[in-house]
Amino acid sequence: MQKRSGEYTVSLQHLKSFNYLPAECEQMQVICDRISRVYSDSLEETAKDLLQSLGKLNRPYLTDLEEKLLSLLESEVRTS
Repeated sequence: MQKRSGEYTVSLQHLKSFNYLPAECEQMQVICDRISRVYSDSLEETAKDLLQSLGKLNRPYLTDLEEKLLSLLESEVRTS
């Protein structure tokens, strides 16, 4: 696990301790990467809180609503 500027990077080997299958580990990495690309100090507090909550999930997938919320934040960040 690496820490840089208040952010943690978890390697796939650590995800395996949660008994995830290899494909689930990869999916967790995709979710974490998406959250990391969107998160910034300039976001509103509500958006930061949402991203932090998504990053704390203990499952290798997002629900439909979570996916829509993350996609919305991704599109907002791209257009700003």
